[in-house]
Amino acid sequence: MKLFGKTPPEETDPATLKKEVEQAEMRLGILRETTQALFLFLREFTLDINEINAEAFKEQIQSLQQKFETFEKPKSLADTFDREKGKILNHIQRQKTYLDEREAEFREIIDLMTTAMSGLDNENRDFYSSIRSQGERFEQITLLDDIKRIKNELVQEVEKMRAMVRQKESQDQKTLDALSSQVNALKKELDKARHSANTDGLTGVHNRKALDDYLLGLIDRNRVTRQSFSLLMMDLDHFKQLNDTYGHTVGDRMLLAFAEKCRSSVRSDDFLARYGGEEFTLILPGASLRNAVKKAKTICKTIANSRYAADDSPKADVVSVTVSIGVSAYRQGDTVQSIIERADQCLYKAKEKGRNRVVAENDI
Repeated sequence: MKLFGKTPPEETDPATLKKEVEQAEMRLGILRETTQALFLFLREFTLDINEINAEAFKEQIQSLQQKFETFEKPKSLADTFDREKGKILNHIQRQKTYLDEREAEFREIIDLMTTAMSGLDNENRDFYSSIRSQGERFEQITLLDDIKRIKNELVQEVEKMRAMVRQKESQDQKTLDALSSQVNALKKELDKARHSANTDGLTGVHNRKALDDYLLGLIDRNRVTRQSFSLLMMDLDHFKQLNDTYGHTVGDRMLLAFAEKCRSSVRSDDFLARYGGEEFTLILPGASLRNAVKKAKTICKTIANSRYAADDSPKADVVSVTVSIGVSAYRQGDTVQSIIERADQCLYKAKEKGRNRVVAENDI
């Protein structure tokens, strides 16, 4: 039957249409997971090189990833990616150029070392030539008729040989010591620079920058590996009052003591950081919310039972503090901000309920 002179389109079977929609949604889900993994791989592939502004590039990729997660209109996403892809290619080229330049520098260093080794080889040849000369001298001595004269000559030549060996050993040892000293000095400087960039100067634990980087990487890897983790937000109770009463020196000592207590209570793969002021964050990879709460209660009890002297004098006041802890666990779709905010809300509830306690997100 024609309607207004047009043949109506054939009706689609609802079951077939439903199946096609389900398959399209499945493909979309796989595409989303693949895209997230590729964003992660791109950031992980980027080397931490200040000279090529790697940190800004990672932030750019993170921002682009978040836009893809917001389900913007296809045209908007296409335009955004079209603007950003040139920057991505430029960064990849800068990194490649940087590595090529470093490779050239290393080749130059290898050439210099090869030249130095060649010079050392010449010294060795001179040394071995001297040894051969001494051997020839020994042969000449054996042709002498006077036994006493042979003995005296041999003693003198052996002493010369010993002196040559000692001199050679001394030269080689000085060379090795100098090289070893340079290598150790460079290694210490490198370790010191890395440590300073990611460490809180007072307590020695990780700083806020290291925390943000670690948490971001953990969330990204979770999208691929599906490994859970939990986060503890910890705050020393009445810390301002402690500072006002005993001074900032005692306050700093309490912060340091708290960090040490926490370090002794956690696993080697747990991540402890100073979030700011008297707030600390502890990340427990692989831990469920329940196990994280157990760990938080252990820390809470340990801190409450600790006592410290206000100073080094025999009659110093005994000082103690307590800690309030909020606990959250990773959920699919979490960002660094969202998981921290939930733990922070739990921490606020712990303070509100009287402090010196643990509140988890399932409690509120």
